[in-house]
Amino acid sequence: MKIDCSISLAIGGSAATARAAEEAGYDGAWTLEASHDPFLPCVVAAEHSERLEIGTSIAVAFARNPMTMAYTARDLQSFSKGRFLLGVGSQVKPHIERRFSMPWSQPAARMREYIAAMRAIWDAWENGTRLDFRGDFYTHTLMTPFFDPGPTGFGPPAVYLAGVSERMTEVAGEAGDGFLGHGFTTERYVREVTRPALERGRARAGKTLDGFNIALPGFVVTGSTAEEMDAAADTARQRIAFYGSTPAYRGVLDLHGWSALHDDLHVLSRQGRWVEMGKLIDDEILHAFAVVAEPEQLAAELLRRYRGIVTRLSFSAPHQFDAARWQPVLEELRAGLGGETV
Repeated sequence: MKIDCSISLAIGGSAATARAAEEAGYDGAWTLEASHDPFLPCVVAAEHSERLEIGTSIAVAFARNPMTMAYTARDLQSFSKGRFLLGVGSQVKPHIERRFSMPWSQPAARMREYIAAMRAIWDAWENGTRLDFRGDFYTHTLMTPFFDPGPTGFGPPAVYLAGVSERMTEVAGEAGDGFLGHGFTTERYVREVTRPALERGRARAGKTLDGFNIALPGFVVTGSTAEEMDAAADTARQRIAFYGSTPAYRGVLDLHGWSALHDDLHVLSRQGRWVEMGKLIDDEILHAFAVVAEPEQLAAELLRRYRGIVTRLSFSAPHQFDAARWQPVLEELRAGLGGETV
């Protein structure tokens, strides 16, 4: 299992956090598409690191077409000397239509074709094959030498697909090289829903989970004092409540018998009562979604919960680059893993 972290989304801070991540011993670092572009920090991070894998978790696929995504990912793969991981996700319908003003339909089928289209484009650049991709959603049939950047020298980037629903997770198993779990995921959901769906997708492609990566960004609540623990818990409750209000993610709550919680959170979110939402996340729910432990017990609890079910684990927590606080945690994780992979 590899241990990852997040890096600054503000371009001015990306170099420092990338260097800090590499020096701390993390295997990879991820950006996300929220209030900043997810790719620009990757350029800076690649320039200021040597071995760190750098990826997007996630870049919104349907905000772009396969060709524009293929160019960006190809250039990052080349610039990073083969260290780039392209993590993509669908986002949800309101954001695609109302924030990005892009079409939305049949997200699982569209995503399967989107990844196939990118692979066809990369194959044309890497191997000189004629570009002739014709699908239900995307058509790419023109590639002249002037617009062909040629091979990267490192092959195309690995594609990680994010998902929560079973259908999108199956697509990840079928079409992707890896899966990006959502932070709004419990251990039980990974075991009972995510992994079986990935196995079905891999079987459809004639493959198994061997060599397939499962990455999960976990919620972590920790601190050296009671005040720090309480502050971290409050932050986690707010994030859990925010995600729990989203209809696309209610399946996780349904599995645990918490469907009514989603209904309450959704109503409050529509009223803009964000602070009140966090108060609905009790200790049972908090502990289901987050690893809650003091620093001395954190590594053991992370290993207990996630060893054997994911191949990459990341966590965004205060002081993640503070050597005095986190180096012992990382060293204990390494010792507990003993170099094992799933």
